[in-house]
Amino acid sequence: MIIGFLAGFAGGLGVGGGGILLLYLTAFAGVEQLSAQGINLLFFLPTAAAALFIHLKNGFVKWKTAFLASAFGIPGVFVGYFIAKNIDKTFLRVFFALFLLFVGLKEFFRKEPQKE
Repeated sequence: MIIGFLAGFAGGLGVGGGGILLLYLTAFAGVEQLSAQGINLLFFLPTAAAALFIHLKNGFVKWKTAFLASAFGIPGVFVGYFIAKNIDKTFLRVFFALFLLFVGLKEFFRKEPQKE
């Protein structure tokens, strides 16, 4: 319950609560990577709906960007699933860990643009 709350809280902040949930499920709860990804997707639906409601209410949704992302993201889901299902599970775990490490380091060392 605590991990679910923290992942939802992080998702509300826009920092990717799903990453926290996936890390917990695979590293501590012993859930297989593909199953953890499926659980994460189910977790994402209600939390995304709540966040979307708040963002719509505050006028933060850029519809053109959202449409383009969805138009390319939906086919990407099928390609990604096919690849994930057909590659070695150890490789998938290592790739996911390296990806999270890369994104974390990139964010950690990112410089904010100077405001004038």
